[in-house]
Amino acid sequence: MALRLLTRIVPATMIRSARRCSGYVLAVAAAMLLAVLAASLASAQQEHLLTLRDITSIEGVRENQLVGYGIVTGLRGTGDSQQTFFTVQTLANTLQRMGVQITPAVVTVKNVAAVFVTASLPPFARPGMDLDVTVSSVGDAKSLSGGVLLLTALRAADGKVYAVAQGSLILGGYTEGNAKNGKTINHPTTGRISNGATVERDSSIDLTKLPKLSFLLLNPDFTTAHNVETSINKEFGKPVARAVDSRRVEINVADSGDTSMPNLISRVQSLKINVEEPAQVVVNERTGTIVMGGDVRLQPVSVIHGSLTIDVETTPIISQPAPFSNGTTTSTAQTKLNVTDAPAQAIQLKAGASVEELIKGLHAIGATSHDIIAILQAIKAAGGLDANLEVI
Repeated sequence: MALRLLTRIVPATMIRSARRCSGYVLAVAAAMLLAVLAASLASAQQEHLLTLRDITSIEGVRENQLVGYGIVTGLRGTGDSQQTFFTVQTLANTLQRMGVQITPAVVTVKNVAAVFVTASLPPFARPGMDLDVTVSSVGDAKSLSGGVLLLTALRAADGKVYAVAQGSLILGGYTEGNAKNGKTINHPTTGRISNGATVERDSSIDLTKLPKLSFLLLNPDFTTAHNVETSINKEFGKPVARAVDSRRVEINVADSGDTSMPNLISRVQSLKINVEEPAQVVVNERTGTIVMGGDVRLQPVSVIHGSLTIDVETTPIISQPAPFSNGTTTSTAQTKLNVTDAPAQAIQLKAGASVEELIKGLHAIGATSHDIIAILQAIKAAGGLDANLEVI
């Protein structure tokens, strides 16, 4: 109705011109919208934003490893044998501290096992805090099932006792039967005790006495360290952070103006950092495992792959003398050599091809994982792999 009324008032030529103009405006607007979306998508693909707490650690705030030696008792005849003499000696020393005098040479027990006890002391651990411990057999015990760890002191690298452990073991496996007819599931000689250790010494650091707060990058990179420095200084509005090297970024606590160290750490760790991930390919020659990043690219290369197989088969031949000939029996070997040379197959890749495309092509010609690892090393040596190749 409105359109009919408009045609009566406005000439038709003006209406057609307006329609053409509006269509042009819509087309321009759509093109601009697509350009903005493409630019934002490209920017999102280039930027890899992570929080600072995910890519750094704080210098001095770390775990400490604890270890101790003790014995597990109450085993069902699956403890150490008499050949493990230090187990009996440990038992004799333990009983001696309790007022019981025995001669280790005459003691025969099968329900005791010598063990090592390990634990991780978390940062800011206080006396009375409980820890989980791992107990592993030292001797030739068959199983620690049903055992109880006696009081064991846990020491750090400085030789001081930081915790004591004791309790019943929980195993993730078992063993039944004997050596000829038995069954073993998982590892019955290793167990855990949940909250089995108690911290006895304070090992926490006083954050209020730190003049500088140092953040250490888990993966050292100068670009990432510079981005961390820039983000922190932008957050505080003044230069309080300084990148020392590719791993360390220091913050002057006094210049930050924050009197609470926990608040300062929380504020800094919440920042978003643009992380530059390096192009890297990691291979494991023992298992044939290949792990690669998504941005690994290749230069123009041509790969020729063939296989040469040589089989040597030796068959012994026994020569018997004739009866009553006074001869001797002799043995000779007949050797058969088989050589199989498969025809070489070639793969050509253009510039910018990914390692995934290369591996798919190598699988198509029948290359194994170990062949692919050797080919990747050869491509890297030829300068055709634009990434760091790490062999573990």
